Amino acid sequence: MRYVSRLIRSARPRTIFVVISAALTVLSLSGCLKQIDGTAQTHNVSLEASQLETYGLAVITPTSVTGQEEDRQSVALIFALALEQHRPGIPLATLSETIGHINRNGMATEYRSMFEEYHFTGIFKQDALMKVGEMTGHRYLAQLKLANFSQSSQSRLSFFGLRLFQTKSGNVRLFLSVWDSWDGSIVWEGMDEVNFAYDTYQEKPITFRQVVREASTRLVKRLP
Repeated sequence: MRYVSRLIRSARPRTIFVVISAALTVLSLSGCLKQIDGTAQTHNVSLEASQLETYGLAVITPTSVTGQEEDRQSVALIFALALEQHRPGIPLATLSETIGHINRNGMATEYRSMFEEYHFTGIFKQDALMKVGEMTGHRYLAQLKLANFSQSSQSRLSFFGLRLFQTKSGNVRLFLSVWDSWDGSIVWEGMDEVNFAYDTYQEKPITFRQVVREASTRLVKRLP
C-alpha cells in the first residue's frame, strides 16, 4: 500500500488512473482480504461427552453490557443457528421456544426474578432452573453474555479526498455458560474474543452478525 501511495503522488494523471484501476481490479478479483483471529478459553467442570446429545440444551435469555441490551435476542438466535449447523445431534430449544414455554406455564414473573438475582449474585436459583428445564424438556441450559462489541474503519489509501481502500474491523467478546438444571451447577463455560478485519474499497462495514457468528461457531465446536 505504501508503494502504491508513493507511485500515485509522483505519477501523471493518466498513470494515476491506470494504477487506481489496476488496484481496484486486483482487489475485486481476489476478494476482500480477510483476517480473523481470536482467543478462546474453556473450562469443562463436569460435562461428559454425549451428555448434551442425550439430555438436550435450551437457550435462556442472554445478558449483555450496558448499551447492548437490544442485541441479546440476536446473539441467542445466531448461537442457535451455529449449534444447529455444527452440532445437529444436540436436541435444542431456541430462546423463543424457551420463552414460549415459560410464558405458557405462567412462570414469567419467576423467570424475571431469576435474572434479577443473577445480576447481583451471578447465581441462578436451582429451583427456577429446574422448572425451566422441565418446561423445555432439556436438562442443560445455555446462558450467553455479550461482553463487548465494537466496529471501526480506517483509510488505507486515499486520493484527492477519495478513500480508495479501507480496513474494516470488528471485535466481539462472548461468554457461554452451560447450567445443569437438575442441580443448579455450571458444568461447562467458555469465552471467545474474535477480531475480524478485511481490506476493501466498499463502504459496507463488518456486521454484528459476522463477528458473533464466528465467536458462536468457535464456542460450539469446543463443546463436549
